[in-house]
Amino acid sequence: MSRLVLKFGGTSVGDVDRIARAARIVAAERTPGRGLAVVVSAIAGETDRLVQLTRAFAVRADGGPVDPKTFDDEYDVVVSSGEQVTTGLLALALRNIGIAARSWQGWQIPFRTDNAHAKARIGDVRCNEIGASIDAGVVAVVPGFQGVTEDQRITTLGRGGSDTSAVALAAALGAERCDIYTDVDGVYTTDPRIVAKARRLDRISYEEMLEMASLGAKVLQTRSVELAFAKRVPIRVLSSLVEPGAPNPGTLVCPEEEIVEKQVVSGVAYSRDEAKVTLLGVEDHPGVAADIFGRLADANVNVDMIVQSEARQPGRQNIVFTCPDRDAPKAAAVIQEAREKIGVEEIHVRRDVAKVSVIGIGMRSQVGVARTMFAALAQKGINIEAIATSEIKISVLIDAAYTELAVRALHTAYGLDAA
Repeated sequence: MSRLVLKFGGTSVGDVDRIARAARIVAAERTPGRGLAVVVSAIAGETDRLVQLTRAFAVRADGGPVDPKTFDDEYDVVVSSGEQVTTGLLALALRNIGIAARSWQGWQIPFRTDNAHAKARIGDVRCNEIGASIDAGVVAVVPGFQGVTEDQRITTLGRGGSDTSAVALAAALGAERCDIYTDVDGVYTTDPRIVAKARRLDRISYEEMLEMASLGAKVLQTRSVELAFAKRVPIRVLSSLVEPGAPNPGTLVCPEEEIVEKQVVSGVAYSRDEAKVTLLGVEDHPGVAADIFGRLADANVNVDMIVQSEARQPGRQNIVFTCPDRDAPKAAAVIQEAREKIGVEEIHVRRDVAKVSVIGIGMRSQVGVARTMFAALAQKGINIEAIATSEIKISVLIDAAYTELAVRALHTAYGLDAA
């Protein structure tokens, strides 16, 4: 008996008509000898509505701040309810067309998580009972985004957590694949809204998809790709807006060795949610960087690019780093508070910047990739403010006003434009 996990996002179950279409897609995947499990998100917009309801009690009646320990667990109870509604509706839609189906809530399977409410991580999926049910021909409809602690409290996994739920279930069930149905028909070389000649990729490696997800591509949640990579679960991204029987090849996320022709660069990603923090005249002695970035880590500031260079004054250095734009004021405040201890002369924050990246497993064996990138940007008059690299990625920080121009220029420079 083979097993397949399908996942439908919020827009794919956005109303009763789309839920009915999802049921038809599930029905088309039923074949003798294959068990099906379906993971669903809340109807589009429902989670936002539920979050808004909780905000009425996010401040104490006396005006003081609410302790997260007394808020987050019940917050999870509220915001996880949207997925429960969708499981019931899809199970009803399947029964309506003659398919045996039942809903399973996260605590019934169960998805065991840690106690980090609103951002829980899955530790274990105990799926003996659900596995036996799907092997008997009953389609299991499962809520994404949620789990349960060892002491039976409901948790949620954070935004985009339904992707992670689907991959975790696929890994636990030993499924042949996890199909992610969404409102796009696959993974593209870049954002088609910016580059009309962007191409859908037939295949992409886990490593490339992980870089693209972490660098701004919103097709898959980063944690879901990490889990798929670790568990070697193939993921197929395809459109839920296509009726069963119509062409819908999607994009397969798979091990690198399954990709015959490796592009030097497979895609161009960008993120506008960036800020650049410059520390001038930092005392130059062992331990100062550990002190600075340790303080930022303690404040939950996620640092990305880091550039260090000598300052003009002897015994001083300059440090530049990037962080999410929303964290920039916090980062500056953390450094300002310890300014005298660290020995920082000036702190500057620039928030009108963007990160543009090129990604490709072919970079490992190809020279001149960086030169092509820098030349393409220079030709368009785009200045580079910081650079970060890995084996399969080069990222640059630029003025946010040039983001789209940079993406288009790089897409063309690496031969990614569709014919």
